[in-house]
Amino acid sequence: MRKAILLAMGAVLCMAGCGPEAKEAPGIPVTPKWKGPAYRLAFDTKPAKPNPSGVTLPGINFTANPDALERRATLVIRFDSSVVKTDNTVINQVILAPFDISGADGALSADTMDLADQGLAHLLTTYCVKGKVKATVLLARSSINPHADDGEIDNKRLSDWLSTDVVFKNPHSGCKL
Repeated sequence: MRKAILLAMGAVLCMAGCGPEAKEAPGIPVTPKWKGPAYRLAFDTKPAKPNPSGVTLPGINFTANPDALERRATLVIRFDSSVVKTDNTVINQVILAPFDISGADGALSADTMDLADQGLAHLLTTYCVKGKVKATVLLARSSINPHADDGEIDNKRLSDWLSTDVVFKNPHSGCKL
């Protein structure tokens, strides 16, 4: 009887810890609390105050991974260059100067959004774009080069790209492209 009990206990222990299953860690798998980039962006739902530059991006709210907070960041703004009617190379992005960012959630400052509007409006004016344009924004590390290529932007990004449609009303008449 004693041998049967020991054999049964050995079989139970072996099933719990012997064989290929024993190589895996026991217990419930732990998934990270935060998945994806360190920051998540969302456009504000309130109507944006019209900007004299001719284009107004909606306000940008952020939520950050509390374990990966940044003190400084920059905003990358791109527009869909398929609306440009030229055979020349088109510059379709603006990288703002670094700015302070704090806390695990909040909104980009009005000054930052004003600079983003001005930078985008300058590009759209340069290429004589009119009407509805698709714009995308991304939060990146402050160490990014102002003329960064796609590879550097991808390496230094803090958020995913966020898209919206904006209307550009060129305040300067007389486009000659």
